[in-house]
Amino acid sequence: MAESHLRSIVKAVTWRAGGTVVTFLVVFTVTGKFELAAQIGMLDTAVKLGAFYAHERIWNRLNLGKHKLPEYQI
Repeated sequence: MAESHLRSIVKAVTWRAGGTVVTFLVVFTVTGKFELAAQIGMLDTAVKLGAFYAHERIWNRLNLGKHKLPEYQI
């Protein structure tokens, strides 16, 4: 069973939401600047969201570790 584009998008968005919070907290902790932390968090999210989606779609095309299911089961 292959993943749909929608599933890949939802996975990417939810993963990046957590990543954005982590990035924001790290930058804010290091710099103490809320606005800078927010800007870096959003830029990081935009770049990595696209990269994750592309990564998912590439892996979905590879057969590595996939097993073909029988056409029927009894």
